[in-house]
Amino acid sequence: MALRAVLFDAVGTLFELREPVGVCYSRAAAARGVTLSGARLEDAFARYLRAADPAPGAPGGPEALPENERAWWRGVVRGTFRSADATLRFPDFEALFADLWDHFGKPAAWRLREGVAAGLDSLASADLGIAIVSNFDHRLPALLEGLGLLAKLECVVLPSSCGARKPDPLPFRAALDALEVPAADCVYVGNDPALDLDAARATGIAAVDVEALDFGPELGATIQAAATLAVR
Repeated sequence: MALRAVLFDAVGTLFELREPVGVCYSRAAAARGVTLSGARLEDAFARYLRAADPAPGAPGGPEALPENERAWWRGVVRGTFRSADATLRFPDFEALFADLWDHFGKPAAWRLREGVAAGLDSLASADLGIAIVSNFDHRLPALLEGLGLLAKLECVVLPSSCGARKPDPLPFRAALDALEVPAADCVYVGNDPALDLDAARATGIAAVDVEALDFGPELGATIQAAATLAVR
């Protein structure tokens, strides 16, 4: 393939949480007078997400999506605590949610995978287009800037910017259009088998599991080799 651009997922691919979700939820709850273990909340968070409705689309148009996203996360937080203990009552749940929303919206809550910055620089040096296609909410550009990645990207495609979420093909096509690159000359790097890898391949883009890569100065060659072996 004539590699001209690389698209990336965000969370779990380029960066990850510094602490488990349960630990963060437990600390925020303690600050509001409620004691629950991080392990219990971690389990409740995972169980709730497995059963939850999908994250919001764009009823009312893309301009309405940021508030829809915030409301969806409010439901996740409330559902997580109820799943952990149905008898819990917070004096001010909205304050607790605001604490968590603010925490996860700060770069300090996250860390880059080792070698990511050098890897993206190597792609840019090879004159390859670089973009992110993510289902993260509208806080992502600010996080990327704080993590030192935003300036390395040509575009960031989010549900709030294109009105659809992976595995819908629209976000992938939006990135290809922005980069002016055909699907056959592009690779998508992600960590979720359905939302990332299968969805990209269904759009005609070769897809590579991030766990098959080592980030660093040789990232471009590694991606090219992995994409050559990957099934579209």
